[in-house]
Amino acid sequence: MKQGLSLRVSQHLALTPQLQQSIRLLQLSTLELSQEVEQMLDENPFLELTEDRAEREDFGLNAVDATVSEGDRLSESSEVDYAPSAVADYATSTSTSSNDEETTPLSSSDEPNWEGDGTTEMTPDDGEWGVDAKGKANNLGDDEEKDATELARSAESLQTFLHRQALSLRTTATDAAALRFLIESLNDDGYLEDPLEELARCLSPGDEEQLQDLVHHFTVALGLLHSLEPVGVGARDLGECLRLQVAYLLAQAEEEGEIERAEVLQVALGICRQPMDLLARRDIKRLVQMGVGSDTLVREAIALIARLEPKPGRRFVDVERNIVVPDVLVVAIGKAGGIPKFRVQLNPEVMPRLKVHDIYANVLRNHRGGRDGAGHAALQQRLQEARWFIKNIQQRFDTILRVSTAIVERQKNFFTHGELAMRPLVLREIADELGLHESTISRVTTAKYMATPFGTFELKYFFGSGLGTESGGNASSTAVRALIKQFIASESAKKPLSDNQISDMLKEQGIECARRTVAKYREGLKIAPASLRKAL
Repeated sequence: MKQGLSLRVSQHLALTPQLQQSIRLLQLSTLELSQEVEQMLDENPFLELTEDRAEREDFGLNAVDATVSEGDRLSESSEVDYAPSAVADYATSTSTSSNDEETTPLSSSDEPNWEGDGTTEMTPDDGEWGVDAKGKANNLGDDEEKDATELARSAESLQTFLHRQALSLRTTATDAAALRFLIESLNDDGYLEDPLEELARCLSPGDEEQLQDLVHHFTVALGLLHSLEPVGVGARDLGECLRLQVAYLLAQAEEEGEIERAEVLQVALGICRQPMDLLARRDIKRLVQMGVGSDTLVREAIALIARLEPKPGRRFVDVERNIVVPDVLVVAIGKAGGIPKFRVQLNPEVMPRLKVHDIYANVLRNHRGGRDGAGHAALQQRLQEARWFIKNIQQRFDTILRVSTAIVERQKNFFTHGELAMRPLVLREIADELGLHESTISRVTTAKYMATPFGTFELKYFFGSGLGTESGGNASSTAVRALIKQFIASESAKKPLSDNQISDMLKEQGIECARRTVAKYREGLKIAPASLRKAL
């Protein structure tokens, strides 16, 4: 083996801390960005919130049409080598390479270098480092701002409701304790998931005699629990829950002398004792063959069961409503030549108004020649970090606005006529128009929302594949889904449309859509098949 020297020229991209932060902020949702801003405010003393609207940077929307430099194009194209997950991982740690000669270090020290273009001079006025937005005025949580009226209106839990009813029961102290234990063991739907033997074994793991005694008390308590409202609470499965409700209605009907209704309820009780898959399939023929009842009574009984509550505790669940706050607002501003015009703007409520703390920055500038050189350099780096954080946030919102404007321009028919007029659109079209990479467009459109005249949608909603048409063009998959939903909404309840029929109807509209594709879109819309949509 012969040794030798050789020269080789190659290019490598170094993901600087600034670029890492820019990529990471771009893919964050609004909630995640808010948490990131709060964390940075706690860590960096040079950042502060402001209610004033600061001037935007020169690289913002005013420079949208500026020519992209070759270096920026190289940075964008190089993102092909970095998957979003890999970039996120790279942003949190410095990767190592087996070939040290081809690795470009991020910095000579372990601390990130926030000096940007290499200059160490600070601007005369750090007040220019700001961005439009508004943050919280204080650190108080929502709970601290609630008044007594709101707390009084808070929903009552299922357990509290049951405990209040249990106070009126005449039971022994042991059975009352067992009933309290069972009430606390219910899940959010009101079901008792654990068998009584397992609950007793948790309290008495070793003594078999005591275990049997506990099971007896739990059995008595379970009967008491079944007598409480809402009817069906404490059931071990769906069948028992439905049986409890039907039995309650049957007792009422018999007490009031409703003979015909009691007959239907008797059949319903028999259906609930059968395997639940027969009821789910509405297999009337099989139920009649099993002797549950006549065809007419079985149909009436199934219709009655469908009106029961399968989850007795549902109305007591305090569901946390996830309200989507749009990042972009689209507003109609009139017509020009008969064509509607729309204004695309950022939502100011989601933009954090940040600025560099003027007092701290001025103090650091005036004490540039101090004795503690290392401490001064560290503070200067924190100041530069604050500047870059503000710049990257502003660049994030500018990119979101550019992408949203391009989407609105491409999907004008949707904003005028609705989802039936949606056209096929892929990420590459927007990327080529804006001079960005597809991965950048993907990050921008993930977990970002747009408020439109037809509702609030994620930016990814406006992208979709195309289906071939007889005219040689393409129809958006989103428009096809809307068309399928429209067909099903106008179908006959007694003769619902099958997937084959929907496929034929789409072909009549000039859209080539196979039966399996119709089934996939229908399931995506959470619409049941024709057999389950058919009215009894």
